[in-house]
This record gives sequence, structure tokens and C-alpha cells, in this order.
Amino acid sequence: MSTKKIAARAALAACLLWTAAFPALAANTLKDVRYAAGSGGKVDITFEFEQPVGAVNAFTTDVPPRIAIDFPETGNGFDARRLAVGSGAASAVSIVEAGGRTRAVVDLFRNAGYTTRSNGNLLVLSLEPGNAASSATVVAASPDPAKRLDSGIRVSAVDFRRGEDGSGRVILRFNQEGAQASLRRDGDRLYVDVENAQLPVDQARRLDVTDFATPVTRLDPASKDGGTQIVIATEGLFETSAYQTGNEYVLEVMPKGAATAAVGQAGAAAEPQRYAGKPVTFNFQDVPVRTILQLVAEESGLNIVAADTVQGNLTLRLINVPWDQALDVVLRAKSLDKRRDGNVVWVAPQAEIAAFEQAREAARMSLESKAELVNEIIVINYANAEEIATLLTEGSKTAQGGGQSSQGGQGGGEADRGFLSPRGSVSFDTRSNTLLVADTAKKVQGIKDLVAVLDRPVDQVLIEARIVIAQESFAREIGARFGVSGTEGDVIASGNTASNRNYLNQVAENNAALALYQAELADFNNGLTSERPTRPELTVPAFTQILNTRFANNTASTMAFTILGNSLDLDIELQAIQEEGRGEVVANPRVITANQREAIIKQGDEIGYVTVQGAGGQQTATVQFKEALLELKVTPTITQDNRVFLALGVKKDEVAGFIEVPGGGSVPQITKREVNTAVLINNGQTVVVGGIYEFERREDLSKVPFLGDIPGLGNLFRNNDRRSEKAELLIFVTPRILQVAGSTR
Repeated sequence: MSTKKIAARAALAACLLWTAAFPALAANTLKDVRYAAGSGGKVDITFEFEQPVGAVNAFTTDVPPRIAIDFPETGNGFDARRLAVGSGAASAVSIVEAGGRTRAVVDLFRNAGYTTRSNGNLLVLSLEPGNAASSATVVAASPDPAKRLDSGIRVSAVDFRRGEDGSGRVILRFNQEGAQASLRRDGDRLYVDVENAQLPVDQARRLDVTDFATPVTRLDPASKDGGTQIVIATEGLFETSAYQTGNEYVLEVMPKGAATAAVGQAGAAAEPQRYAGKPVTFNFQDVPVRTILQLVAEESGLNIVAADTVQGNLTLRLINVPWDQALDVVLRAKSLDKRRDGNVVWVAPQAEIAAFEQAREAARMSLESKAELVNEIIVINYANAEEIATLLTEGSKTAQGGGQSSQGGQGGGEADRGFLSPRGSVSFDTRSNTLLVADTAKKVQGIKDLVAVLDRPVDQVLIEARIVIAQESFAREIGARFGVSGTEGDVIASGNTASNRNYLNQVAENNAALALYQAELADFNNGLTSERPTRPELTVPAFTQILNTRFANNTASTMAFTILGNSLDLDIELQAIQEEGRGEVVANPRVITANQREAIIKQGDEIGYVTVQGAGGQQTATVQFKEALLELKVTPTITQDNRVFLALGVKKDEVAGFIEVPGGGSVPQITKREVNTAVLINNGQTVVVGGIYEFERREDLSKVPFLGDIPGLGNLFRNNDRRSEKAELLIFVTPRILQVAGSTR
């Protein structure tokens, strides 16, 4: 179908809506329509009437481009329904009559500006050549300036507010209805002209609104030609929409490209909403709301059904706004609401729609309360039937052989029924892990669908931890000792004349026994042997004072010699020792658990010890135990992006030795290494969740005063001891997700 036919039908449909709202009354008659092409592509379309022209209403649309002019209380005496023009920007003129009004629809090839002027019984519509970027400008026929001064309309307030989407909202309030406001743009300036409203002196003040961070920077209200003009300074790219209802005119200046906010009542906060309709331009002066809805239906392609209670007129100006936003503006301006069902939109007052929906819901609930109850057994495969029953409704469950099924008495009101109807109930059988549901067929089906989603296997997680303890030690000791002894018995206090050689041999035997004990004790502490070694009883010869100068503490590495004389022996012992040690202890606990389930794995010993309590002969020995464990405690949670959140606890204990208790017994001393943390890790990633680094360094010097400071010779009278120890504890964790077919993820 051609564009011309569509426009004609649309205009005819719009007029049919007026028939129901306005009685047939024609005080004037349109006799003729003609056009004349002017210079530069301009076109003048002349409408001739039987009587002088009264007030007219004009509005424009962008898609398709056209101009509509309404002549109230006017009949159509023009013979042709359509006048082809085909000159300049004008394509054709269609004339229709309905409900005592006549509408002239001018179809355009492109958007074009226009003006109207009246002269007696003639109304001339002058069309500019137009281009794709031009926008229609309405200059409606208006009374002369003298009558405009007597309108009695005043600007009572000029207000500015910022919208939630960064838009600037200019609000003009008048002391009464009937203000005729128009908007035009010139570069970065917007002009709002209200020809029939005067501006009081107290409102003629500049408003600097730069701090609101909107496209609007300044408002300049001023009086002009007996009316009011608001000059709005802007910056950046923006879009505009304006509407007028009652005694308020609202202009919204929105940043271009930002989410368009729904235009609400003046002064009300608008909720951000995106619109996707094609842009339209509406310019209405006191036009019936039903006519505006018909135009929106034509632009949107929807079927709009308006209730009989949709009445009243609206003055509205929207420039290049989506049609769905224009519809929301109209609905909010007249306290209307809409409900859409497919391609049909029902429009009615908000109270009427609310009452309809409330009645429909009451009827639905009444039917449900009378519906037949059905019984259903639902088998639970992976989840726990009791937990599912608790989820469905708290207080409406029964365990096998215990409790009493709630039939609406225990659960309280309907708000406590969960997924059940007021008459429904749910029970569970722990033995067979099943649910027993009694409710309406619709509710039972809903519960079955919910259980199908919840009753699925969950993924599992393998958590592997590594505990590494690295130790390194270094010690160096250098010293000397010497002594003088005689061969006579009186030289030594003990009277024993044994040789220094026997003394040195006994010292070497004691050192060997002591070294063997230390090695066996280390094996016991590391868990290599189960029997604790017995400390050796060291024997010291009577010649403990023979070497009467001693600086070295450890005699594991010594060199001694004796200078023999007839009655006097000189004994010298040089001692030097260097120890180096490196060790590494690795523990590697692993455990598998389901998603969001705690898992614990541990290994270790319970160390028994005896304590003695009491005094005198009433002492009591008590055996107690302490744990020395390697333990991993973890609760994993698999996230939607395939990562693992771990609530983690790792510890490793060791027996460091025993502490003797006064009065008898000993208590084990436990070395503890533990970390408790929560960490988010990628699947299969290894991270260090904890670490401790220890370093100890010590240097000691022992010497004989004065003698130890003699260069060279002083080395025989002093001892140097240097030690350093390093220990490092690292804990590594690696989670791996083990996905199960059909899981909830």
C-alpha cells in the first residue's frame, strides 16, 4: 500500500475517534483548498472558509514527515478528499471530517519548517523548501498583542532539577492553565516562548546551574513582546523532549547517547528506562488524548485500545523522542496506565487497571481455593528429602512416624505457606528419601519442576596441600686449653698419678657416647624410632683439673699432646669444630569433598605423659595425652566462573622435647605450625597460602683477660664461637574441580 493511502487512512482513523468524544457541531465550513509554488522551493497552501478563521491546532510528525491542522467546529465542503501538490516539500493534502471537526493532513517529502497566518476567511500554510536536517517550527495563528496582555496568565515559578541519568529538567509553572509554550533551537541555545503569559519581576532572574553537571549551564528568563521567553544555554551534545500538562511546562535536556529516562510528572524523580521506538515529533495544543493515542498507534504499528473512561485534552510538544517514550509521557500526564498482550495495548486510568487486576487475582484465588487436591510422591535422588521439605515450606512437613502434617493450621497465614497453597501440605520419608505432596495440580507441578532443578548431583573438589619445612644451620668453634702436671702423687689433689693420656682417652670415649645419644635422640624426635634412648652416664677421670684452662665447649674435634719432663708434664689441647646441617620436611595431605561440604583429614600421635599430684605419701600419678597432628580442614565453594573459594585450616605439630615437672613426671613440649585462612583460587592453580621465615645468627667470644689480647699468643687463651640457623615454613594449596555429569552447575 502506498504512503499516501496509509496517511489518508490514518487521518480517517484519527477522526473516527473524535466522533465518540465530541458532538457534531459545525459553525464554519471549509470551501476550498489550493496551493501556489513560490520561489526557492517554497509552497503556500491556502484554506478558504465561509466565515473568518478561528483558533486552529497544528502538530507535526517526523516519520513519516507530515503536518496536521485541526479546524474545530468546522465542516468539510471541499469536494475532493485529496489534493495532489508535488511541489517543494509538499506531496499532497488530505481532508477529512469527523465529530464536528475538520483535519487537513499535509504529506511531506521531507521535514520542512512552516508558518501559518490567517486573513479573514483564509488560512495560509507557508512551507519552507526543507531538508533532512530541518525540524518543523510552528507559528500558530494567535490573537493580537492587546488580547494577549489580557490573558491573565503569569509565570509563577522557573525551576531546574537534575535527573538521575544526568539530564537537566527545566520546569515552568503558571498561575492557571492555558499557557501556549513553544520550543526552538539555535546552535547551543534553546528558546522557550510563552506568548500569552507574562513574567513577574521576581521571576526575571538568571539561574546558573553549571554545578548540576547537566548539558544545561544557565537559564535567562525575560519578558518579550508582552509574553515570556526563557533562553537556555547548553554545552555538549544533547537531545530534548518537552511536554505541557495543566499549569506546568516541562523541558528535559538529556546528554546524547545516555540512557533515556522516562519523563514523569513535573518535580517527580524519573526511573531510568531505555526506549527503542523510532523517533517522532508531536506538537499538540489542547488535543484530545484519544487522538494522540491513535497517532502513537500509527507510528508504533500496535493496536491501542482505549477505555471509555480515557477522556480529556492535552497540550504536548515532543521533538525527536522515541514513540514508546512519547506514550509514557501521555499516560503519566493524564494518570493513565497500559497493559500489553502481544500486539494489543490496553490503555485505561490507573485506578481502573488496578481494580481490574485485583478482581482478576481474587477470582483466580477463589478458583484455586476450590480446586481438587491431588497427591504426588516425588523421589529425591541426590538431595535430602527433609531439607527439600524445609525449603518448600517451613512448618508444613511430616517425618515418617513422627509429627503431624500441617493442613494450614500450623503454618499460620498464607504468607507462611511457601510454595504450597493454603490447603496444601508436604511430608518427607527419611527411609526412602521421598516427598509426599498434597496440593492442587498446578501447585504440585510447580513443586515437581522445582525439585527437578534442585535434585542434581553436586561437583566435587580435590584439595591437595604441601607443607614444606626447610632448615639450615652452621656452627664454627675454635679454642684451646692447656695444663701442667707432675709425676708425683702430691701434684694432683686426688692423689691419682695416672697419665694425662688416660684422661684424654676417657674424654674421647665420653664424646663418642654423647654423640651416639644425640643421634638416637634426633631419630626418636623425627619419628624414625619408637624407643626413647637412654642418656649415657659419662665418667670423668680424677684428672679433671689437669687441663686447668678451658675455652672450647665441644670436644668432638680436639687435638692434644703432652711435653714430658723428668718431674713436670705440660699438656696442651687444641679444639676446633665446624658443623653444617640442611634438612627438609615435606607433608602432603589430600582430600576430596563435595561442593560446600567440610572435609577433615589428619594423621599423628597422641603423646602420653605422667603427672604427679599431691604431697608426701598421698601423691597420685595421672596419665594424660597430647595430640601431635598433621591436619587439613577445608570447605570449598565452586563459583560460577569455575574458581574455588576455600575456607582452609592446615596445621603440623611436632614433639620438641619433654619438660620435667616438679614433684615427678614430665610434660611433652609441642612445636605447632598452623594457618587458618580463606582464599579464592583458580581451578588447578597452586598458591602459597602461608609462610614463615626465621633467621638466627650469633657470635660469642670467651678469653682470659689480658692474656687473650696478646697478638698471636692470645689465641691459646680465647675461644671463638659463631653460629647461624635458618628455618622456612611454606604451605601450598592446589584445588581441582571434579565435575559430575548432570550437576547443578
